[in-house]
Amino acid sequence: MRSWFLLSRRARRARHAERGFTLVEILVVITIIGLIMGLVGPRVLNYLTDSKAKAAKIQIESLASALDLFYLDTGRYPSTSEGLAALVQRPGTAASWNGPYLKGGAVPADPWGNPYVYRSPGQHGAFDIASFGADGQEGGAGSGTDITSWSR
Repeated sequence: MRSWFLLSRRARRARHAERGFTLVEILVVITIIGLIMGLVGPRVLNYLTDSKAKAAKIQIESLASALDLFYLDTGRYPSTSEGLAALVQRPGTAASWNGPYLKGGAVPADPWGNPYVYRSPGQHGAFDIASFGADGQEGGAGSGTDITSWSR
């Protein structure tokens, strides 16, 4: 009989050791995680916005280099009506076109999914390339700041 009593006591201890967390413990952990996310989240989102702006600057520089190659081959930059598509498809008026000048056979969209704005002749040089940022509209601040080829 005594061995049954010891087994019962061991079983109770084992069950006691297997108990889960209390509601208060879970709430404390959730609160701590919430505070950490409240502090870290905005910084991570800021890095994401900055990385998209940097990617747009790099793409604009790449498009400008491709436009310079187009100029070397044809003696002119594509007109505004021909647009950046002239870098991947021969425009009808370019006899010495030696493209495509962009990999992938397509003009990339900006990091926010909007097309780049191209003007030739530009107001700031032989051509202007711009991304209007996250808002897709000219002007703006923060993530909606314009990224342009003339403000490198």
